[in-house]
Amino acid sequence: MNIMNLEHVSKIYGDKVIFDDVSFGIHEGDKIGIIGINGTGKTTLLRMIAGLEETDQGQVVKQNGLRVTYLPQHPEFPEGADILSYVTEGQTEKSWNPETEAKTVLNRLGIFNHQEPVAHLSGGQKKRVALARTLVNETDVLILDEPTNHLDNEMAAWLEDFLKQLKGTVIMVTHDRYFLDRVTDKILEISHGKLYSYEGGYSRFLELKAEREEMELASERKRQSILRMELEWAKRGCRARTTKQRARLERLEALKNGTAPVRDQNVEIDSVETRMGKKTIELHHISKSFGEKVCIRDFNYIVLKNQRLGIIGPNGCGKSTLLKMIAGLLEPDTGEVEIGETIRIGYFSQEVEDMDSSQRVIDYIRDVAEYIPTREGLVSAAKLLERFLFDSAMQYAPISKLSGGEKKRLYLLKVLAGAPNVLLLDEITNDIDIPTLTILEDYLDSFSGIVIAVSHDRYFLDNLADRIFEFDGNGKLTQYEGGYTDYLEARQRNGEGEKPKAGFLPEKTKSSGKDWKQNQNRPSKLKFSYKEQKEFEVIDDEIASLEEKIALLDQKILENATNSGKLNELTKEKDAAEKLLEEKMDRWVYLNDLAEQIEARNHAQKEGV
Repeated sequence: MNIMNLEHVSKIYGDKVIFDDVSFGIHEGDKIGIIGINGTGKTTLLRMIAGLEETDQGQVVKQNGLRVTYLPQHPEFPEGADILSYVTEGQTEKSWNPETEAKTVLNRLGIFNHQEPVAHLSGGQKKRVALARTLVNETDVLILDEPTNHLDNEMAAWLEDFLKQLKGTVIMVTHDRYFLDRVTDKILEISHGKLYSYEGGYSRFLELKAEREEMELASERKRQSILRMELEWAKRGCRARTTKQRARLERLEALKNGTAPVRDQNVEIDSVETRMGKKTIELHHISKSFGEKVCIRDFNYIVLKNQRLGIIGPNGCGKSTLLKMIAGLLEPDTGEVEIGETIRIGYFSQEVEDMDSSQRVIDYIRDVAEYIPTREGLVSAAKLLERFLFDSAMQYAPISKLSGGEKKRLYLLKVLAGAPNVLLLDEITNDIDIPTLTILEDYLDSFSGIVIAVSHDRYFLDNLADRIFEFDGNGKLTQYEGGYTDYLEARQRNGEGEKPKAGFLPEKTKSSGKDWKQNQNRPSKLKFSYKEQKEFEVIDDEIASLEEKIALLDQKILENATNSGKLNELTKEKDAAEKLLEEKMDRWVYLNDLAEQIEARNHAQKEGV
């Protein structure tokens, strides 16, 4: 049953069009995930649905008596409130004891002192308290803005199950792609002021979006082909003497006025790094406590070159403390942290550093460097900002004009502009949009340095990590090989954890690219077979040959746009070539991953590690 409609809604901020005549309906029981680049209007859309923001044109029509509950990205709290009274406010009319339910949800979210004043809590704890208040509220429509931020993996899994079992409608913005895959049955994408709806979770969205963009490009190719043909007809001096000729000229004008499909811009991250010497980062029996709380107990480890470490564990266990000690911001109580002379650390803090809101965006980057060395040479701060989707107008605007996600993207750029060869990333996926996360993962995959990441984003860890360290909450770190899914499987084999739940991993899709392939093709051995060695030697040439063939077929399709028989034959040939290319790319990822692991093992053995 339809419970809410957005009808011809438009919204403009200054000279930026957020929504341009968009309409869509929300049905009872829908589980909707909203996706889009930061700054495109995801939070604005949630606020309009919640009735907290007006449309410029059009209207939001709701079913009479519809109860809507909204979790903002940055909740505000009344002065002097304690946790339990805040969470249960407005719930006294329930027939059961509201405090019992509130305490259960708070405990699930890692909040155990229910009488503590909200003012004493950290930012992440406050967000979890606000989430608890939202979840215990009786509602028909639950609207959540970044609900998974500040949740550890166990909390996120519990919230997934809670929302899946909820009978009401859920509309949420989140960058957790596994969460989207497990909870949502519909994706709304915001792009250039328009809304696109896709049935299914995140993996299905990737597939359907690729199909939509391919259809748009095919339509544009056809329009261009017909336009060329009609222009040739017009050049021959035809006059609009007959009704048929006039109609043809009118069609020509319509074709000329048509617009090509607008493609989303992606962040372009080039390699900005400094060469690394033999000595990296050595942690010699380090320990750290705060009062009676032991965060790290006698941890000993030498980080290998180009290693990718994922750090996981419950909130407050010491993950950020470990990164701060490596970064030199904290000293261990005992033990020693040794940093090689050539090591250059880029530290991305969980809490974005205080920015001068009046400072111009470009000056924030120029504080690091006016020109930044990349593989293609020196690149200006302005050019690098453009690659991070800050156009010239945004570059000379004050930082105060940026959204929360845009500020985080700017902060990331500042870290990378320092040309580090070691990246320490503390919850980098919070507030970073999914398109930027995908590009960042590709960048980190090719980054010639060390990456150590604290993250609760399971999808990110599966794409990044080749080794996981888990904090147990009592100062001990346990090592697991592989990414997050490998960690889960190892715990299950050891009888330490539950088996990964059905639907936890995204389905294979032709457009999910490296995200899916890295997980599914992770080598379980460290040796090439004779056949694989031969395949590895020629696969690059085979891929290049197929790409050339597809480009040639595209040209032939354009030339035969009016020959339906030939066009059908060429299209089938192109589909077959693209399918073969996809299979070759799958094998390329597998073989390269295996080759890199073999090289890393041989290097470690040579170095005597």
